[in-house]
Amino acid sequence: MANRGSLILRSLRRVAAFREFALIIVLIVMGIAMTFASPVFLDIGNLQAILLALSVEGTIAVGMMLLLISGGLDLSVGSTLWFTVVVTGLALQAGVTTFPSIILGLIAALSVGLINGLLVAKMKINPFITTLGMSITIRGLLLVIARGRAVLNLPASFTVIGQGSIFGFQYPTFVMIAIVIIGDVLMRNTRFFRQNYYIGGNEKAASLSGINVNFVKIANYCIVALLAGVAGLLITARFGSSSVTIGTGVELRVITATIIGGASLNGGEGSVFGAFLGALFMGVLANALNLLGVDTYWQNFITGMILIIAVMFDVINEKRKSQQK
Repeated sequence: MANRGSLILRSLRRVAAFREFALIIVLIVMGIAMTFASPVFLDIGNLQAILLALSVEGTIAVGMMLLLISGGLDLSVGSTLWFTVVVTGLALQAGVTTFPSIILGLIAALSVGLINGLLVAKMKINPFITTLGMSITIRGLLLVIARGRAVLNLPASFTVIGQGSIFGFQYPTFVMIAIVIIGDVLMRNTRFFRQNYYIGGNEKAASLSGINVNFVKIANYCIVALLAGVAGLLITARFGSSSVTIGTGVELRVITATIIGGASLNGGEGSVFGAFLGALFMGVLANALNLLGVDTYWQNFITGMILIIAVMFDVINEKRKSQQK
């Protein structure tokens, strides 16, 4: 009997060792608390709304987690999202059919990721400075190109991507889930993506062991830019238009979600599933605050505080690890 109890205890410790476990518990507690605070919370319509709103941050979080694991960062995903939308929208308005227009938009996103990757990997410019500068540059360029006007009157062949549904859940939800599953499987099981842990842990040692560090870094920036482009297409198709404010602040929400999900600003840690759980936590929190009638401005304040607290815990955790070595 004692042996059985000891076995169960060891099993529970193994489960609790997973970073994702704590987030799952928190989400369950939040869900239980909200069922008492608001009877609307568990309505199927509200759950559909949570997942739909999550589709943008959840999609980009997969790429951002990849970057953070390798020791990188991208503050230009919001601008890349808008860049994709503008290029696609202008192509559609010029008479180009839907599929080629989408491809053009994704190529635009890929070009941003490629430039970021080359500047960081080849020129050795700090990722924070590189991507912040790229974000400002792209937004300035798009304001000139679009003249501050929204992209309107998009054809039904494009908007169906964001407005079509299966079993009441709109397509962006399924796209996000597919990207999360594929990303998690690749990160856990493929040599190329697992190299990011070695790069984030010790870039010099990774290079000496034969890993093409520059190529992996460039690929990472291209992937996160493409995912930002996909997210932009989904949200634009969902609303049927886009404004000049689209993508504003999305990079901070995604970074917050990934850090909550187990990423470290020092690199070498994290998982795609954890990033999704972090984004889900942020989505459930935002929905709960809306249901409770909390002012939007206070929501932004709370999001900022969560980011600060998450970074503080990350710093404390890194110090604890360094002291144990």
